[in-house]
Amino acid sequence: MSGHDQLVHCLCELTGLLWKLLLPLVFLCVLLIAVLVLLVLAVRLWLQSNRNARRARDNRPTVAFFHPYCNAGGGGERVLWCAIRSLQNRYADINVVVYTGDQGVTGPQIVDGAQRRFNILLPRPVHFVFLRHRLLVEPGLFPHFTLLGQSVGSIFLGWEALTEFVPDLYIDSMGYAFTLPLFRYLGGCSVGSYVHYPTVSTDMLSVVRERNPRFNNPDYVTNNLFLSAFKVVYYCLFALLYGMAGSCSDLIMVNSSWTLDHILSLWRAPNRTHVVYPPCDVSGFLDIPLEEDGDKKQHSIVSVGQFRPEKDHRLQIRAFKKVLDGRRAGAGGREELKLVLVGGCRNQEDEDRVLMLRGLCQELGVGDQVEFKLNVTFQELKSEMGEATIGLHTMWNEHFGIGVVECMAAGKVILAHKTGGPKLDIVVPFEGGQTGFLAEDEDSYAEAIERILAMTPASRLELRRNARQSVARFSDQEFDACFLAAMEPLMGTLER
Repeated sequence: MSGHDQLVHCLCELTGLLWKLLLPLVFLCVLLIAVLVLLVLAVRLWLQSNRNARRARDNRPTVAFFHPYCNAGGGGERVLWCAIRSLQNRYADINVVVYTGDQGVTGPQIVDGAQRRFNILLPRPVHFVFLRHRLLVEPGLFPHFTLLGQSVGSIFLGWEALTEFVPDLYIDSMGYAFTLPLFRYLGGCSVGSYVHYPTVSTDMLSVVRERNPRFNNPDYVTNNLFLSAFKVVYYCLFALLYGMAGSCSDLIMVNSSWTLDHILSLWRAPNRTHVVYPPCDVSGFLDIPLEEDGDKKQHSIVSVGQFRPEKDHRLQIRAFKKVLDGRRAGAGGREELKLVLVGGCRNQEDEDRVLMLRGLCQELGVGDQVEFKLNVTFQELKSEMGEATIGLHTMWNEHFGIGVVECMAAGKVILAHKTGGPKLDIVVPFEGGQTGFLAEDEDSYAEAIERILAMTPASRLELRRNARQSVARFSDQEFDACFLAAMEPLMGTLER
């Protein structure tokens, strides 16, 4: 037998062997898929039986909100409590449950904290499901592949929530889109979401492609072509999964035009997507008097926002330092200046960040002119607002900017970042008049602060008055109307 014939013979035998192995493999795959399907159906039936037993006991439907950080003091938490208040006022025959990861605190303490921080009083009690594994969504647990790690962690945290309590309607109010298919397909629930900020966005992809350093794109990545290319592929694949998860939502609410554009491009559900501006406590600041500030001996610049890295408090401090240097050189007036940073700390990482910022102030020699106000009450916030001349905001691509609206309602001259919600929705002309200023880097912020301080008191007063009038569209009342209108189709599906 020639070498060619031997090769053909070997190939024939190898093909036969593979064919004999293929059939058992196909059978094994079919068997595994069937077992998996049966397991999913069994879990779904078990969860639905739990829900039916609860419905028979309560005799009313339940709406559940997934908000692992509900005891924090940010804008997302204000949306949560206003949404609950709206539903309780409109529907007397529903129960409301909040899934939270807060430990060492009781339900009444959480509700009392919401009232103190946000001036929100709920008409009826809320039930809490306390989750034990919130660590799974903490960014510190995933120093690398943070988006993927937190998303996978949210699935496990969502599973804990679902097995603890199966609602009729599930609302993700904190941006954990990967919990949506879990509650829809395993829990058999109607699902909705309120999106504050897309987990991944085309802007994030642009930052990585262009190799621009940001808080979530460190120098060692931007300086390495291979790592940057790998991160682009990673973001693209993650965006695909994120879009598939988000598209499971029966109702999608977004908080701004900027968020709307990104969610439409990722989730591709325009018929189910609505813009619902977050509720801003406009009325709570309207009693701060509007009057000329020409006789002030000290102008304060107030920043309102949680001490998270994306809020970019470092930029605020450095811009403030540049303003002080310019005024010492004789470029500015003689009034004294101070910077007041007001915000909440969610965890130890935020507290460590505050320590770092205090250190930066000392390093730059502005420690005596920068004040930190942590986890303040609503009345303390109003007091700081009342004394301030300028409201400062520096987050790049802020999804909306409740703090920006509050500053404008309080009659402050707002200086916000020239991106995201502030640029598209908030600091926009109103009835032909200017409502504030926008900037994007250290120099432009410093220049804008100088321009504001150089304005005549009468000009500042006119701008402040125009800004206050413009924010009525972001009031609690407007939120209630838009939120309930968006929720009505889903609420109509609940059996009562």
